[in-house]
Amino acid sequence: MVHDRKIRTLPVHPLTNAAFAPFGDVIEIDGAERLTINNGTTERFHDLAGVEIGGENGRTLINIFRGEPFSPPIAIAMMERHPLGSQAFVPLDRRPFVTVVAADANGTPGTPLAFLAAPNQGVNYRRNVWHHPLIALEATSEFLVVDRGGDGDNLEEFFFDRPYQIASLAVD
Repeated sequence: MVHDRKIRTLPVHPLTNAAFAPFGDVIEIDGAERLTINNGTTERFHDLAGVEIGGENGRTLINIFRGEPFSPPIAIAMMERHPLGSQAFVPLDRRPFVTVVAADANGTPGTPLAFLAAPNQGVNYRRNVWHHPLIALEATSEFLVVDRGGDGDNLEEFFFDRPYQIASLAVD
């Protein structure tokens, strides 16, 4: 079997609060503070993610993204980050998805980490965290996305000279 030395394979890890903490928040109800509201008819899962809005005339946007599904091998050739605000993704179709993040290495992404989100989990990328664009799985999927609008350039992109790939969705 011949291996392409230009492609680097990424293992996939389960998405947990501890593993994802350097990059942002896992949005899920397990372990969340629970409040009973509306005269006892509603259970509120409180403060699940820290929304960050910076820059001139920044405001919070609520969007729905519809992502086409990926299947392995999944090429990770670029990453992006948002210097003026956080960005949260919550699956509306209750399907798993993959999130790929990287620590900053002097203004570029370091070695990426891939996480498999369960159907009941979302993520909130902190401001300035390198991440791959949306990777839906199984079928076209919709996500509630909370991010920043307003003045200023809130998108930086980086393209790897040597791409990475997710060869399998089996978690380590």
